[in-house]
This record gives sequence, structure tokens and C-alpha cells, in this order.
Amino acid sequence: MPEAASAAAVRATIGDSEFDRDTAVTRRAPGVYDIDLSAGWTIINAVNGGYLLAVLGRALGDALPHPDPFTISAHYLTASQPGPAVVRTETVRTGRTLSTGQASLFQYDDEGNEVERIRVLASYGDLDALPDDVRTSAKPPAIPPMGQCFGPEDGPAPVEGSSAITDRLMLKLDPTTLGWALGQPSGRGEMRAWFGLADGREADPLSLLLAVDALPPTAFELGLKGWVPTVELTAHVRCRPAPGPLRVSITTRNLAGGFLEEDAEVWDSADRLVAQSRQLARVRLG
Repeated sequence: MPEAASAAAVRATIGDSEFDRDTAVTRRAPGVYDIDLSAGWTIINAVNGGYLLAVLGRALGDALPHPDPFTISAHYLTASQPGPAVVRTETVRTGRTLSTGQASLFQYDDEGNEVERIRVLASYGDLDALPDDVRTSAKPPAIPPMGQCFGPEDGPAPVEGSSAITDRLMLKLDPTTLGWALGQPSGRGEMRAWFGLADGREADPLSLLLAVDALPPTAFELGLKGWVPTVELTAHVRCRPAPGPLRVSITTRNLAGGFLEEDAEVWDSADRLVAQSRQLARVRLG
């Protein structure tokens, strides 16, 4: 068996995968962490916002007494670039079931000045301690079987610019949300896909922070092109996902003044709503 095929047959595990290595932070001092942001998670030459959210989420998970992100709100101040960065955390409050902290990621500009890239406020708890009671009217998205969906490798050409992140993902898009790739966008602000990590690592609460911001932007199906930078993103992790691929559904209802919202739902293989998010993003008009 060729070496590449043999490597692909070995599934990565939580704690020992490319995602874990690339989001790993090194504690320099209490509340201060170093990381080298990987170029493997870039799209159109900027570091993906979901990957950044997972990086700060990992640092907060080390700094706070509770293990799992319940809610995390991020403001993206300037575009992050691959390379060295520093994360600084602060514990805001610690309670019996929830702890709250904030974190910021910094890099240096060409003049050597420290620049804040992203700032988050988050509450952490223990997902395994939550009750099993679920009362919901939400339903999983209707996505065709994975074999009837299409990934970046099936397209005629990648999105303009760097799209290194697509090599790290298992992404199979619902054909009804792929009109933009054929030059025929539907005009509906919808994007749906099967989602996982390319090395087979199963989903966990931290990778859900990546999943909510890893699909192509809904702006593409609205007939717009180019980078759609996130201004603010709030993610809610609702429960620990079951093994197997995730289904992600993203909807935009309103584009106005050059900004749009994206509402995301992430469902696991047990038909449970495991994460939700809303973000405000800027689009290029004209």
C-alpha cells in the first residue's frame, strides 16, 4: 500500500491530530500563552475565524476551572496572519457550575508594534454534568446523503486566493447550495454541508468552534464574491457531539449596508443540535 494511502487509513484521535497540534498553546506565565498560528487554516490569505476561536477557546480551557466552552463571543479587530502570536487570558468570575473569562490574541505588525487581533468573552462549564432533558422544535437540516454531495476537490477551481483550510477538512456541500460554484448563485442565503476533519479526528466541543465558521460564506449564494470577514461571532456549544460526521446549516436572512448575519446550526450523528452561532460579517458590494 502506498505510504500516503496507509497514512490516510489511520484515523487521528482527539488530542493527537493536526487540529490539536495547530491549536496547542504553550503557557509562558499564568494567563499568558504562546502559539504559532498555522498557515494550514487560511482562506484567501487570512487565518480562518473558527480556527482562531478554537485557539482562544483552548487557552481559556486551560486558564479556567471548568473544561468546556458553553458560550464564546468574539470580536475580530484586525486580520490575523500565520506566525507567532500571544494569547492573554483573564478570569472574570468563577462559580460552582460556570466560570467566565476573557482572552485576546496579539501579533506584531511590520513596525514591531503589538496589535490586538481578536478579543473574546466566554463562559465555561461541564457538558457532561448537564441534564438529559431536551425540549425543542428544531429539526436537523435536510441534506442529501454524503455520496450525493460535493467537496472542494470536485469543483472546477478553488476559491480565488489561498484556500489551505480545505485540505484540513472533510466538507461535502449540499448541491442545492452550490449554484455559486457553477456561476449560477440561487440568490438564497443558505449553505449546508456534511463536516468533519480530513484526518478523521472525531468532533469535540473545541472543534465545534471551528465548525460554525468553516463553510463557504452564504454571500456566495447571494451572488457576491471575495473575502467575507467576520466582525463578531457568538457560538453556543449545547452538548458533546456523538462520533460521526456533523451536519452544518447556515442561513442569512438580511444583507444591508454592506453587512450580513449568518445563523449556523451544527447537528451530530445522533440528530442532536450540538452547537449554534450567529455572526455579523462584512461583504464587498459592487
